[in-house]
Amino acid sequence: MEKMAASPTVETTAGIRASSKGSGRSAASAGENPVMSLLKKIFPPLVVFVLFVGGWELIGRLAGMPPYILPKPADIAAAAMENSTNLITSVSTTIVEALIGFAMSTVLGIAIAILLALSKTVEKSVYPYAIILQTIPVVAIAPIIVIWFGAGINAIVIISFLISFFPILSNTLIGLNSTDQNMKNLFYLYNASKLQTIWKLRFPAALPYIMAGLKISCSSSVVGAIVGEYIAGIGGGQGGLGYGITVAATRLQTPYLFACGLAASVLGIAFFLIINMISNKLLQSWHESAMK
Repeated sequence: MEKMAASPTVETTAGIRASSKGSGRSAASAGENPVMSLLKKIFPPLVVFVLFVGGWELIGRLAGMPPYILPKPADIAAAAMENSTNLITSVSTTIVEALIGFAMSTVLGIAIAILLALSKTVEKSVYPYAIILQTIPVVAIAPIIVIWFGAGINAIVIISFLISFFPILSNTLIGLNSTDQNMKNLFYLYNASKLQTIWKLRFPAALPYIMAGLKISCSSSVVGAIVGEYIAGIGGGQGGLGYGITVAATRLQTPYLFACGLAASVLGIAFFLIINMISNKLLQSWHESAMK
């Protein structure tokens, strides 16, 4: 009987020791140097990047391929430096077009999603046409957009908007419809109006979905701006990255073509990182996806 009585005490003591060890580890991890933590995140992808670029440069030199077929990283860097003025101008133009298109898609996507969420009848009536709009190739309707809005930044912004609009609409609507039913019943018991329920309950609950849609659309807006520049862009000193890629391809300036493509990629990544930072700021205090 004494042995049986003593066993819970032993188990409890062991549990306390394990808990103290776990808390010690947590305290140690919490007290970790921020610089070391940042290096741990950056170092692995940095090693892969160095190995990839170094291998590309080495293979290009050993194979002896001419730059117009497969340029080496050194050729791409040299082309970017030689055409730095044109490249900066092209990037600036594409940034403006993508930002306007993304802003339009954000405002209209969230607003229309809220209107659809207020009424199931309206949602069933309108949402299928949003899906149809998304499935139509932009290239097929681009000539109509140019006829209606004219060549240049107006048509490019509309094309960027069309490509980045649907992810925001779809994700926002899913988030608004995924609100906990018990919470909606509670608001109903307190006689909250539909607008109050949307603003105080459903919209905050849908915020993770909205941010997910923004992460998709911010990169899509850059793609849409470049596609718009292919179809309806203007050249000369006002041309964006799409115009720069087109000119480089026709002149077989492959290193500069790669430089423009990489600039577009970096631009899309920068947009994504900015939205991701905003998302973490908004969600880190309450949502598991952003909590550390």
